[in-house]
Amino acid sequence: MSMNVNNNNVPKPHVDSQKLQQQQNQSTAQANAQQAKQAVAPRSDSVSLTQSAQQLTQLQKKGSDTPSVNQEKVDRLKKSIQAGDYKVNPEKLAENISKFESALFGIK
Repeated sequence: MSMNVNNNNVPKPHVDSQKLQQQQNQSTAQANAQQAKQAVAPRSDSVSLTQSAQQLTQLQKKGSDTPSVNQEKVDRLKKSIQAGDYKVNPEKLAENISKFESALFGIK
């Protein structure tokens, strides 16, 4: 007894190629989006000043904090110099120069 099997009547699984293509495209798009998120890392910029630049900034601030010129005192000194009455005290001058340089170069 021989039995013949006929496969012609067996339904074939239906594959919707358009739906499969959409799923693949969607998966690819999601993978690309994930890679783009990883590739674009947040940046953080920073600036650091050298010690000289910091000192210059401090001196500029001190200069801007200094009161304006005392014109009355300037006029009084001019008159004193023109009249020959102004005398320079060398010790006080040397002390003031030393203080200025110490402040300028941060020497104590």
